[in-house]
Amino acid sequence: MDEPEDNPYVRDPPLEFEPVEELDEAAAAEQIERLREAIRYHDHRYYQEADPVIPDRTYDALFDRLETLEEVFDRRSETSPTRRVGGEPVEELETVEHVAPMLSIDSADEASGVRAFDERVRERLAAAGDDGPVDYLCEPKFDGLSVELVYEDGELARAATRGDGEYGDDVTENVRTIRSVPLELRGGHPDFLAVRGEVFMPRAAFQAYNRERIERGDDPFANPRNAAAGTLRQLDPSVTAERPLDCFVFDVLDDGGYGFETHHWRRETVAEWGFHVDEHARRVDDVDGAVAFREEMLARRDDLDYEIDGVVVKVDRLDACETLGATSRAPRWAVAYKFPARTEETTVRDVVVQVGRTGRLTPVALLDPVEVAGVEVSRATLHNPEQIEELGVDVGDRVRLKRAGDVIPYIEAVVEHDGDGHFAFPDRCPVCESPVERDGPMAFCTGGVACPAQLRRAVQHYASRTGLDIEGLGEKAVDQLLEAGLVESLPDLYELDAEELAALEGWGETSAENLLAELEASTEPPLSDFLSALGVPEVGPTVAADLARQFGTLEAVTTADVEELQAVDGIGETVAEEVREFFDSERNRTVVERLRDHGVEPQTVETAGDALEGLTFVFTGSLSGRTREEARELVEANGGSATSSVSGNTDYLVVGDDPGRSKREDAEANDVPTLGESEFETLLEDHGVEV
Repeated sequence: MDEPEDNPYVRDPPLEFEPVEELDEAAAAEQIERLREAIRYHDHRYYQEADPVIPDRTYDALFDRLETLEEVFDRRSETSPTRRVGGEPVEELETVEHVAPMLSIDSADEASGVRAFDERVRERLAAAGDDGPVDYLCEPKFDGLSVELVYEDGELARAATRGDGEYGDDVTENVRTIRSVPLELRGGHPDFLAVRGEVFMPRAAFQAYNRERIERGDDPFANPRNAAAGTLRQLDPSVTAERPLDCFVFDVLDDGGYGFETHHWRRETVAEWGFHVDEHARRVDDVDGAVAFREEMLARRDDLDYEIDGVVVKVDRLDACETLGATSRAPRWAVAYKFPARTEETTVRDVVVQVGRTGRLTPVALLDPVEVAGVEVSRATLHNPEQIEELGVDVGDRVRLKRAGDVIPYIEAVVEHDGDGHFAFPDRCPVCESPVERDGPMAFCTGGVACPAQLRRAVQHYASRTGLDIEGLGEKAVDQLLEAGLVESLPDLYELDAEELAALEGWGETSAENLLAELEASTEPPLSDFLSALGVPEVGPTVAADLARQFGTLEAVTTADVEELQAVDGIGETVAEEVREFFDSERNRTVVERLRDHGVEPQTVETAGDALEGLTFVFTGSLSGRTREEARELVEANGGSATSSVSGNTDYLVVGDDPGRSKREDAEANDVPTLGESEFETLLEDHGVEV
């Protein structure tokens, strides 16, 4: 790309500008145009040519200045680089018709299939009297999401996904955020132009993005293609803008009468107009050259920063392509020569240490996607530091995978080391920098809920159905509260202010008041629910109910020693030690004390006896005489157990009005007797329980 002449913001831009208030309309308009021109130039150098000429800090200063001027002087433009940040969210993606059909491509898995394609091409051209040369343009077959880009008068007018080939989803606002897609074309382009490109997430960016997702507790994307597809179909373009997408253009659907003669000429020209094209494409003069190109790209596959799953071989002459024509689904002038699927062996691209709700650190290997037992795998757990040491695995190593029970992927062995040694497990938490403690083969962050990763999961768990069941406090709401700095520990939930909540995006007065009402209602939880909500390791609803029934009060649970805890039926040494260690932690004790200072007071379990000892109940539907929570408390107060799901250990399923189907089906499958509400009351009376 030629450097803009006489533009002061290209080679030596200032980091500081004159105050905006000193500019008049004319001076601001001139500076805006120069800034736009310079930023487009620097975008091209960075994203298309990978050869930036200014540092990121300087680029940011130019971009910020342009944003400020456009805002102050009300000079926004659809083709301005500032449109890359994303527009307003939409409720749904509209369906649009393509300028020309976006066809599929027939494929071949063997060289013999490509040679047969070559024979058909030559036979059809000869039959049509075409004795011209049969050259091929060979390109990598990108594993991304195909899109149509339409330009009118040199400006991006529309972008759409491939869809069914005739119609696709309008993703214009999302595509505007992709910096390698020009918003405005350069050079002598036609007035109308439609091109076909492939949106993808570069491999390094994909691994970095998955690392971020894992570290904050989200599930990673399975592969770069899924990541690109999910990102491009976002209803909020600002989300798309935050994700690292790229786009290669590889075909022209409508050239507006430009008059191209070959695919190769098209490719070279669209690059001059500002599109990002892949550097590996090559023109060959026979099918042997095409086969050789595929073998070369197969050997280079793992070195590329984007996923490819084969190569595309196109007849280069466009007049020959027109003669060959197309079927209803695919052109007769192109074939995809596919790569074999990666199986079992792959490369470790990164190791991420994930912080769990209990502080346990779990190393996760991020891999080049590979097929194992028919399933694509892009990550594998390394379980703990001890396994890393045993395997001697490190980033860059080639490894062999297995799937435990055909489900969970794990690294079986290192096939080829990239260097010496193994991944160095951190001695400090990757999220909060607290010291890491080793407990046998496992490692734990000592930060407790002071660790943001643990806090996020702790708040989510506290509000979940296995905790205090606080409606309106799901994952998204928790993330918003943490990002806004409104919650830095569990007790902060009870300091939330209606006005601050209502100011959050997507909230309002009603949502704020509803959440505050839910929080107020959670201040007198059953002791079992409170113990479960705290997230004590190994303590779920059943163990929490056993502890509550045995000890009756929170004080009794928190002061019980290991021997006393082990005396509880069903609690072994490991669980007892986890409970004791949790309440010995000063951080955890402080959290509990602050919760109680905010009015959270777990209710003492009044033990009426052991009349129902050994019996386990599950409730479904609504009861008329008492709430399900009251029925559960009554059972537990008399020595019984009340669980949320039916299993082979369940003695009775109590069925009220409008019951759920799944619990009844589970009861039938496990031969669990069902009781109506009156039958339940009779059973209680028969066991001497006061009802």
